[in-house]
Amino acid sequence: MTRPVRTPHDLTPYVLTVDAGLRDLRAADHLLRTFAAELPLTGGGFGCTHLVRGERPRVVVSLAPESGEELDDVRARLVAMAYEVTEGAPDAVGRAVLYPGADVLRGTLSIEEVLSVSAIDRVAVLGAAGRPDPSMPLVTHSHVRPLWQSGELVLTAMPAVGGTLVPFEVPDPTPCCADH
Repeated sequence: MTRPVRTPHDLTPYVLTVDAGLRDLRAADHLLRTFAAELPLTGGGFGCTHLVRGERPRVVVSLAPESGEELDDVRARLVAMAYEVTEGAPDAVGRAVLYPGADVLRGTLSIEEVLSVSAIDRVAVLGAAGRPDPSMPLVTHSHVRPLWQSGELVLTAMPAVGGTLVPFEVPDPTPCCADH
């Protein structure tokens, strides 16, 4: 049985966007982890980063708690902390940082394990047609950031040494032209 197409909005109608004026993903990830520690968010919700282009490029975060009661409490606390909070998500895409199962994606897991313990719907491998073998190992580096694509939460991975995969996004990327 295939899962129905969904977005964070389908999983919960309770979504807030927080604009903290952030300029990079690392700061947005840190803000989401801070929110997870300080706000009444259950493990079934989502926290995503979104790139905003235009006159004022920045990274905003969306929070999708599981219930309206959680949403009201989260909104009240964020407003009290002087964050700019708006209803809904900025778009239907996003890079998930907080999601069900994210906290157990540590070390090396098979693709099958990743899909069974987390909200990730599928793993796509760069340069490969079709889906990877479910038994293929994924070395997470404790940094797994899937993206919403066409209603699915998709982790993009790339081949690594020893017949393993690693998430395409690495935790500490080398800045462009770092050796110049």
